[in-house]
Amino acid sequence: MTNRRAGSPCRPVGRPRAREAARGLAVAASAVAVLLAGCSDGSPNSEPPAVTDASTATGGGPAGGDGSSGTAGSGPGGDAETTTEAPQALELPRGGTEIFPDYRLFGYSGLPGSPGMGRLGIGDLDERVEEIEEISSDWVGDRELLPVLELIATVVHPVPGPDGMFRTYIPEPVIQDHLDAARRHEGILLLNIQPGRADFIDEVKHYEKWLVEPDVGVALDPEWAVGEGQIPGEVYGRTSGAELDEVAEYLAGLVAEHELPEKVMVYHQVHPGVVRDELDMRPHEGVVMIKSVDGIGSPTDKVKTYDLVNETKPDFVVAGFKLFYEEDAVMGPLMTGAEVLALDPQPEYILWE
Repeated sequence: MTNRRAGSPCRPVGRPRAREAARGLAVAASAVAVLLAGCSDGSPNSEPPAVTDASTATGGGPAGGDGSSGTAGSGPGGDAETTTEAPQALELPRGGTEIFPDYRLFGYSGLPGSPGMGRLGIGDLDERVEEIEEISSDWVGDRELLPVLELIATVVHPVPGPDGMFRTYIPEPVIQDHLDAARRHEGILLLNIQPGRADFIDEVKHYEKWLVEPDVGVALDPEWAVGEGQIPGEVYGRTSGAELDEVAEYLAGLVAEHELPEKVMVYHQVHPGVVRDELDMRPHEGVVMIKSVDGIGSPTDKVKTYDLVNETKPDFVVAGFKLFYEEDAVMGPLMTGAEVLALDPQPEYILWE
């Protein structure tokens, strides 16, 4: 999960504490308002602007469209003076077409203008990626580092917005900035999706113009996937193995059609109830599926959550592990790289918020 959550990571399935959840969602909405307002002097509005409705967002809505951008240089293949060219060879940024077993994914998540939503949103973007590289030796073990920037691209909020979906798209130039930064440091960009009431497959298709790039993947956040009549932050959201499999199949189609290297698909999970019928998922050629366990707490609680949530992990899905600089420190000492790499199964993707 990418917004602040309340309560023990091992507590039973139920309703998050409304006050804590609402505060986290308000942070998200305010951050998006700041991004959309640019450098204006006005105070950000806690409600998402209408421009980010799926029917009016740049590049078309989730149903498809032509995938074109209305802003020069705001997407891959745009103005060379403001964007970084895609690699000529369709390989991973640090070589090859397969991620494992050569690489370990390690990186930060976040949203610009919202320090509370992750390390990636704090300070200079290039400095954050350089920091990933500087500290990675404690976290990658005997693997080669593949840096990850997990950008929260679809942001959930507690108000419905014009289309009633309780989520907002960040501006495309922000995505381009993060893709450029990933390319400057030979890393990959993951677009994190908090769907609100929208379907994951529609939200993923909204980003197709980015996903046909060889160094862009997705990270799905089902804790924020709510149903009709539900409000994010008042209940835990959830998804199913069938819904996740639909996304993986779609990504596999893009990989095959565009002859791309393996593409990463992460799904975050804080407790077992967030993903139902996980064994309905199937392996898909060209797609690396990662279950990232992201409970907050002391090392003991985090390991318990990791073990519990991984009981239902399909064999072809690899493990991931998420840590929180602030929240984990409050509840206990931060885990070390050696402690995380000692987990069974060993995480292939280690993420800091």
